[in-house]
Amino acid sequence: MKFETAIAPHLLPVNRVDWVMAKVLLALLPGIIALTVYFGVGVWVNIVIAVITALVLEAVLLKWRGLPVVPALKDLSAMVTAVLLAISLPVIAPWWLVLLGTAFAIVIAKHLYGGLGYNPFNPAMMGYVFLLVSFPVPMTAWIAPTPVAGFDWTVLEQVAFNLGLGLPEQVQFDAITLATPLDRLKTEIALGHPISAIQNAPVFGYISGKGWEWVALGYLLGGCWLLWQKVIGWQIPLGLMLGLALPAGLGYLLDSEQFANPGFHLAAGATMLGAFFIATDPVTAATSSKGRLFYGALIGLLTYLIRTFGGYPDAIAFSVILANLCVPTIDYLTRPRVFGQRS
Repeated sequence: MKFETAIAPHLLPVNRVDWVMAKVLLALLPGIIALTVYFGVGVWVNIVIAVITALVLEAVLLKWRGLPVVPALKDLSAMVTAVLLAISLPVIAPWWLVLLGTAFAIVIAKHLYGGLGYNPFNPAMMGYVFLLVSFPVPMTAWIAPTPVAGFDWTVLEQVAFNLGLGLPEQVQFDAITLATPLDRLKTEIALGHPISAIQNAPVFGYISGKGWEWVALGYLLGGCWLLWQKVIGWQIPLGLMLGLALPAGLGYLLDSEQFANPGFHLAAGATMLGAFFIATDPVTAATSSKGRLFYGALIGLLTYLIRTFGGYPDAIAFSVILANLCVPTIDYLTRPRVFGQRS
């Protein structure tokens, strides 16, 4: 009889990095499909450009640092970073914008700190913030969620914008772009208009923004699947949503004409994407169970404060990076009690 021997420890790991990353990419599909349906195929152009850029730069940097290239590329971490950044950008973002943001995320936010497992800040959000601060105009050029006057804008956005070609003479840039629901709400409130006077605007849907609420639902479904697969824990998503919904609910109760309701905030912008896919990054998030709740709640609270009183309509990226700064303190204050000790 032949016996096979195994080297201790004999317990196999529950999750491998490549399995986890593959499940994250799969869970993003419902939201990406919703983005495609309501905003066109430009999101896939962004994804292709970002993924190619990330993989090439990852390979070059690993080779330059004298590290194994193939195993690192197979873990899919660079691809996840690229996809998260790509779906956060406007679907008509020019190709060079996607390339620059991805390069910043991989080179500066990831490898400058030592690569996967060592970066203190979420690379995708660092790339997004870099682009938003440096190129605010193309970063806010979102298209309307429905075709304009029957024009095939999916072809337009893919060819004319993403690939850097000029617009057809019969199409004006302003005719295919539209402010996001969060941006429209912030602008109108700043002008002194009550929410009841603008809630019937074409940009708004049943809960938040037309099209945007379905994208949020897609990310919510994908996030719930990740929870079921035990890829992520429940603490950060719950903490983020409570940290956002509770102050939003308080503001709404105080003045419903100046502060949007909690449902609007939860279904608008990148809330669901941030709650399940960005804030849950295991490298940059808090580690203890209690710490993850505080970490998620801090992101939610910061998101509400910036959206309501700050200069940016959406704030997930800024909030995640600010919370990343607080992770060492959160981990220190919420470290679990050592067995056998009172405190």
